[in-house]
Amino acid sequence: MNPALAFARSRDLPRAALICLVIALATTAFAGSQVDFPDFRYLVDFGVPVAAIAPVAYAIVLGTTLFTPMADLELTAAQPMHRHRALHLTGLALLAVLLTALPLPAGLPFPVFVTAARNAVGYLGLAMISGRLFGSGLAWLLPLGTFGPTLLLGVGRDSTPEWWAWSLPPATDPGAAVIAALLWTAGLLLAATASPRKTERAEAA
Repeated sequence: MNPALAFARSRDLPRAALICLVIALATTAFAGSQVDFPDFRYLVDFGVPVAAIAPVAYAIVLGTTLFTPMADLELTAAQPMHRHRALHLTGLALLAVLLTALPLPAGLPFPVFVTAARNAVGYLGLAMISGRLFGSGLAWLLPLGTFGPTLLLGVGRDSTPEWWAWSLPPATDPGAAVIAALLWTAGLLLAATASPRKTERAEAA
């Protein structure tokens, strides 16, 4: 079996990719829709395209591929696995970006695609950071945990995103792009050197 294919199958990547494809197809069906912000603190007139929110789901699903039940074999491998893990993590980012491009033929504006691609990279970085800090079984914690507060608290009184709500600004916002890139880079550095074993924080205590 091809080593790259075996590596991907050991992490159940085909299943995760199929689930993400279903999500992307559903996003394509709602390419012209947006999620309006709830009137939580005060009335706001602000919405986010569905395509820009879907990357949260991609990050959560792809985060399940950060570990493998065959960890013992990898830990005893004759060659270092850091390079393979780094390639795997880079491939996840490319896959997430490709998924965000699927709604383009359905009329998704290109700037919204750029925003979605930025969010895919940033949220995947959060998933990798979460997997390293809390155990790979909780890779979903930071993406999902930051998503709710961003929706509820991420817009100011002037209907513009708060400085920390990096996933809300349009594609032209350079600060949001920098934050997303930093999150992914930090996640790559942490996850590439982590154990491939599925762990929970409680098990490490």
